[in-house]
Amino acid sequence: MLTKNIAEMEKTSMNRRQFAIRLASATAGIAAFGPAMGMSAKSYARIIGSNERIKIGVIGCGGMANAHMQALLEMKESDNVEISAVCDIYSNRLDQAKELTQAPAFNNYKEILENKDIDYVLIATPEHWHYQMTLDAIDAGKHIYVEKPMTHTIEQAQDIVEKVAMSKLKLQVGVQGMSDDSYETAHKMIQEGALGKVVMAHIDYSRNYVDDFWLDKPDADAKPGVNLDWEAWLGPAPKRPWDPERYFSWRRYWDYSGGIATDLFIHRVTRIIKSLGLSYPDYAVSSGGTWNFVDSVAEIPDTHNMMLDYPEKTTVMLVSSMANDTPIRHVIRGHKATLEFTRDGFTITPQESTNVAAIGKAGENLGGNELFTHKKTGAEDVTLHHRNLQNAIRENEVLKCDSKLGLYGVVACMMGVQSLRQRKYLKWDAQSETVIKS
Repeated sequence: MLTKNIAEMEKTSMNRRQFAIRLASATAGIAAFGPAMGMSAKSYARIIGSNERIKIGVIGCGGMANAHMQALLEMKESDNVEISAVCDIYSNRLDQAKELTQAPAFNNYKEILENKDIDYVLIATPEHWHYQMTLDAIDAGKHIYVEKPMTHTIEQAQDIVEKVAMSKLKLQVGVQGMSDDSYETAHKMIQEGALGKVVMAHIDYSRNYVDDFWLDKPDADAKPGVNLDWEAWLGPAPKRPWDPERYFSWRRYWDYSGGIATDLFIHRVTRIIKSLGLSYPDYAVSSGGTWNFVDSVAEIPDTHNMMLDYPEKTTVMLVSSMANDTPIRHVIRGHKATLEFTRDGFTITPQESTNVAAIGKAGENLGGNELFTHKKTGAEDVTLHHRNLQNAIRENEVLKCDSKLGLYGVVACMMGVQSLRQRKYLKWDAQSETVIKS
């Protein structure tokens, strides 16, 4: 199971839970990479002047990391940043990253963390490593850009929020859609009454694969013990014999991924959480299964649908299929008006029955069936997302997707994963801050 079973979660206190996961993860990290190599807790990072070059270490050099590295290389002169180190446990990927960036290359990520010249690290590894690497980066006094989801479990995300709060470090979660201003603007307008009482939001993220889904062809050159450290890659995950499909197609397995929820829904639900100012759901329920790719060895389903009820008396619905990519409208429904997100921003359309939608100071005052349109600034873009982190480091700019927003996204998605795997209707216990049976 991805988290403790429900009975255990009802009995476990916050302090005991956090102590247990920190101890278990620390043990896993030592087992995978050896002794702590002189790591010690630090409360602050090196102070960086507004004109000083920011130096970045890249941990994980797979597909998504390559998109990041390309963006950061293009920012080198305009934003005064530099990739100063790269790391991967597979030599072929590491060599490619070294050639691309012309930066020193390492097999052990802790060697990057030991480098006092590194200002922030990009963590672009499979999900099961996000937590430990983030903890180690905080202990080393590094700012962090961690790919989504922030962590693999709810408990880990709670721990990261507390650890970041005790430091003076900046942590950006890689939900780069938050660098589109539409969601901040929508939140202001909704708070000012543009939609009236919000009752529902629905959004999707679907794809259409042909023969199988999320299947990446293994590299025939990959040889554990020769050019790939399989034990280090497994890290805190259960130990298994070498399996090239698990390595190259890790998103298909629960040990390393939350499937559709943590790879796709995390992008969508974070938008809704930001727009509506939500935090923890009251209830969660999921449906779905492997409906099309019935011969696939993937553990995760090809269809996943989630419903989340929030204490604000609002339902959030998320829909996904890996066998049909016809989209649904991305809308927030209020009693007075409906907000629909578009490629260019969003529109607000009054309900005919109310004949009015009070927009407030964030936009026009509307009457009748008039339509309001917001044209976005920013975009769903890793360059903008990195720039926001860099500005936060240099000038204390507000982060677009900080650890708290990262936590709320993890809670929503992992409650959906647990509901689907357990076939249970689940509740968030606000007192213990754990998931329990409804």
